[in-house]
Amino acid sequence: MLEGEFHTYMLPEFIIERRQDRCIRCRVCERQCGFNVHWYDEEMDMMREDEMKCVGCQRCAVMCPTNALIVKPHPGSYKPNANWTRERLQDLKKQSETGGVLLTGSGNDKPYRIYWDHIVLNASQVTNPSIDPLREPMELRTFLGRKQDRLEFKFGEDFEDVEITTELYPNVQIETPIVFSAMSYGAISYQAFKSLAMAASEFGTLFNTGEGGLPKELRKYGKNAIVQCASGRFGVDPEYLNVAAVVEIKIGQGAKPGIGGHLPGEKVTMPISVTRMIPEGTDALSPAPQHDIYSIEDLSMLIYALKEATNYEKPVSVKIAAVHNAAAIASGMVRAGADIIALDGLRGGTGAAPKMIRDNVGIPIELALASVDQRLRDEGIRNKASILVAGGFRCSADVVKAIALGADAVYIGTPALVAMGCTLCQKCHTGICNWGICTQDPYLSRRLNPEIASKKLVNLLRAWSHEIKEMLGGMGINAIESLRGNRDHLRGVGLEDWELEVLGIKGAGE
Repeated sequence: MLEGEFHTYMLPEFIIERRQDRCIRCRVCERQCGFNVHWYDEEMDMMREDEMKCVGCQRCAVMCPTNALIVKPHPGSYKPNANWTRERLQDLKKQSETGGVLLTGSGNDKPYRIYWDHIVLNASQVTNPSIDPLREPMELRTFLGRKQDRLEFKFGEDFEDVEITTELYPNVQIETPIVFSAMSYGAISYQAFKSLAMAASEFGTLFNTGEGGLPKELRKYGKNAIVQCASGRFGVDPEYLNVAAVVEIKIGQGAKPGIGGHLPGEKVTMPISVTRMIPEGTDALSPAPQHDIYSIEDLSMLIYALKEATNYEKPVSVKIAAVHNAAAIASGMVRAGADIIALDGLRGGTGAAPKMIRDNVGIPIELALASVDQRLRDEGIRNKASILVAGGFRCSADVVKAIALGADAVYIGTPALVAMGCTLCQKCHTGICNWGICTQDPYLSRRLNPEIASKKLVNLLRAWSHEIKEMLGGMGINAIESLRGNRDHLRGVGLEDWELEVLGIKGAGE
């Protein structure tokens, strides 16, 4: 050990059990692990492992041809202490050895109340019969964008020909109220990014480019893209804006409200430098504040600058993190000209964030959504913007409950990554991903086949859409539009009075 170096006092996170009677020393585990956990001992003619390096991604166990490996949490523990948990002690030891900010990936994993699990849905019985979605039409089509206060029509002589004479605001049509959330090229691999674009195009929904631009060869998927204009302005050019379906101004995100983005220089390869329009190998820094936005008036100027640049043909979205005053902020954003309000909650995922920020800043999306929807309704401007929400959606039931709380559609990020192979090892920030998703290492990223991954994503959307139709049918509703903001279909279980009040729903049995 060199002078000044420390022997680590940290326990391994995981333990690896290898059944030597099954291990054939094929070295697949060694080749599959980007963290160099496994190695072959020639002298002993056996595989060995360094458990301190294991992140629990399960790649080695899944790919082992003889099922010789089991990876599980390390059983070692400190003296039980409700305040000083193993996680707190490990964090302290790590910081004492590195002197750095603790970074992590994925979403908040702390046991805050998950409100979706305390909300139940209504079902039709006798007086309002249910609908069979297999035999009757069921409409999930959703339109994102500003809506008119009223519509005027012109009828033909026979009253069969109808023409809308009101000038319509630009809206984007999606076939399901589910959209892939912002994951930039650079944070995720080219293969993962392309998979999202292909799936969105095939299913008729949208994917969000994040703040890393849109590669030229993928701009053919532009009609299914939400392109971001963030503080760094990476990849923003007139073509980028005009090939898109929606332009989104990114103010903040749920995993790190008030914190900017940082893509390390080692991840900025030549293709990424071309897409982001920055020098190869340089850090891509996007500060938290956009230095041309210090007021609602400044935000309005950028919104209309983007509308002007796109000939007023595309909705402009503004994305913020769910924070204490999100409702007031959203009201100002709508009045500033935003056509879509994007809210990202406490459990939103990310490629890299300071652990303390991810775990302690922001509020759950359920509470923020209810507050924003109610505020806009109270002010009579709810029709002037769609609400798109993100931050911890795990299943189709969460989606249905969000729409009943007032959302027009939801963003999903982690479910999409899981569909492509992610196991939430939360080491995205290292740039090493054994599943080929959050990495720019060509040896690792080529493990993800976009043709296969996009099919899995389409299957996920199809499965959730079928389940949404089943739930709508059970409520006696044949169109998603009829559920939007209809909180009478929701009831709370095990919630405090103040929580029910914020959510705007009654307790079960009322």
